[in-house]
Amino acid sequence: MHAKEELLASVVARLIGDSRHVAVGAASPIPAAGALLLKQKRAGLRLSFLHKRKGNPFTDGSRELFDLAGQGRIDVFFLGGAQIDGEANINLVHAEGRRFPGSFGSAFMYSVVDKVILFREEHSPRVLVPRVEFVSAAGDPAALLTGKALFSWQREKRRFRLESVHEPGDLRGQTGFSYDSPDTVPATASPTPEDLGLLRGPVAREMAANYPDFAKRVWGIR
Repeated sequence: MHAKEELLASVVARLIGDSRHVAVGAASPIPAAGALLLKQKRAGLRLSFLHKRKGNPFTDGSRELFDLAGQGRIDVFFLGGAQIDGEANINLVHAEGRRFPGSFGSAFMYSVVDKVILFREEHSPRVLVPRVEFVSAAGDPAALLTGKALFSWQREKRRFRLESVHEPGDLRGQTGFSYDSPDTVPATASPTPEDLGLLRGPVAREMAANYPDFAKRVWGIR
């Protein structure tokens, strides 16, 4: 058996693929776990964790991150939002009467990073909406990964396509926007035994330094 977080981390690793430099935000433990999993297999992968603990390589905060991105030296970045709509817009400002911290350069990163992966663990009509209330950032993502499914992005059609589901259920009823889908939707591939061994060993230990609450909850590591 595997935890949902382990399955999502293994999908993240596959989505990163052969990219050279991955940057992960402070509130993104699952993308971080996926990036660390891939680094166990490919030591040359460069990781930048924008976190207040040991994983942050920058001495001048986000300005260094934006400089690297503007120079084309960050290949993969993860973005989420309080809302994500069917045209791949994200909302980080306000929704349902609530204010959020703000966009924090998301519009810039969305436009200059070659492979942006949208990630939000919650999969519900509250998050995946027909149209965001406020467009914080717009662009062409490589994929949308949620706690229930993986979608690819069709740039020409400006529309998501369902690629796989993590669990059975009424996915359309839980998704606020429309999307394309194959006649038969495959199940998302489970983590391999090798992946699980790496996630529960070296990845979990490294995660504990930067995301201690996550590591404790998923793997019981303090």
